Amino acid sequence: MTFLYIWALLPIALRFVIALPPPQELLVSTESTPVASSADSANLPLVIWHGLGDNYKAEGLQLIGELLNDTIGNTTIYYIRLDDDPSADRTATFLGNVTSQVQKVCDDLASHPILSKAPAINALGFSQGGQFLRAYVERCNNPRVENLVTFGSQHNGISEFQDCAANDWLCQTWRGVLKGNAWGSFSQSRLVPAQYYRDPEDLDNYFEYSNFLADINNERKVKNDTYKENMKKLGRFAMFMFANDTTVVPKESAFFSEVNTTSDEVTELRERDIYREDWIGLRFLDEEERLEFRIAEGGHMQLSDNILTAVFHRYFKSRNKGGLDCLA
Repeated sequence: MTFLYIWALLPIALRFVIALPPPQELLVSTESTPVASSADSANLPLVIWHGLGDNYKAEGLQLIGELLNDTIGNTTIYYIRLDDDPSADRTATFLGNVTSQVQKVCDDLASHPILSKAPAINALGFSQGGQFLRAYVERCNNPRVENLVTFGSQHNGISEFQDCAANDWLCQTWRGVLKGNAWGSFSQSRLVPAQYYRDPEDLDNYFEYSNFLADINNERKVKNDTYKENMKKLGRFAMFMFANDTTVVPKESAFFSEVNTTSDEVTELRERDIYREDWIGLRFLDEEERLEFRIAEGGHMQLSDNILTAVFHRYFKSRNKGGLDCLA
C-alpha cells in the first residue's frame, strides 16, 4: 500500500471517525468537579481517561463521576481531554500521535491549578485510556499517581483490529488500512489503534516500528529505567479484564498476558520476560502485593454500579475512611 494511497484514504478516515457509532455505554462533567476542601473530604483527586470513540463530556462519564461522589464523598474529578471541543476530543481517540497525546496530558496535569498541588492523584482508565494512563505514570508522573485502575485495557496490545459490520464499508476500508499498513510511518504516527498493535508472530516489525507500546512496555534492548522507577511508586495497580470481552483481541492483554494467535495458548504475565526481568516494575509491585488481577463479568465496558462502587471504595476512598477494604 503506497503512501499516496494512504493519504487518499484520509478523507474516508475522517468520515469514518465522524460516523463512529456511539461508544459502549458506561454507567458521569468534565470540567473538574467542585473541589473538596480538606474539611469536606480527604479523598485524593481522580483523573479519568476514556476509551476509543468516547469523549470527555460523554454522559456515561458524567454518571460515573456522580456515582463516585455519591459513594465515597466529594472528590475532585478531572476528565482527561485532548481538545476542549468534545467532537475533536472524540476524533483524537482514533486519529493522532499517542506519544504527543500523552505529553499533552502530562503538561496539562502538571500545570493544573488543583491537581498540581495535590500530594498525589488517583487514576482510572477505560479501555485504551488505561494504557495511556500507564504511559503517563512511566513518562511523567507529576503529579504522582497513587492508585491506578484500568478496565479492559490493552496493556500487551491487540493482535486484531476491531471487527466491522458486514455492511459498514467505511469501517471495512479503514480497518483494511490499519491491517495492511500497521507498521507504516503514517499508521504509527496518525492512527491510534495501530500504535498499540502487537502481533506475537511479527515481533521484529513491532520492535522496530512501534511508536508507542514497545516503548512503554520497555521491550526494546535499551531499557528506560525511569519507567520502572515511576511504576514502583504506585500504591496499587489494579487491572480488570472483562470475562466475555470480544472487542479486545486478545482480552488477556488486560493482564499483560500474551496469546499465541495460532494455538490460542496463553502465556501469563508471571511467565514472561517483562515480569521476570522486571522491565517496568510489575514484579516489584507484585512482590509487594500492590499488583492486582481482577475479573469483571460481562463484555467490554459493561460495567455495573456494584463493581464501580466496590472499586471506588477500595482504591479511591481515603484510607482513613476505610479505603482498600473491599474486593479483598
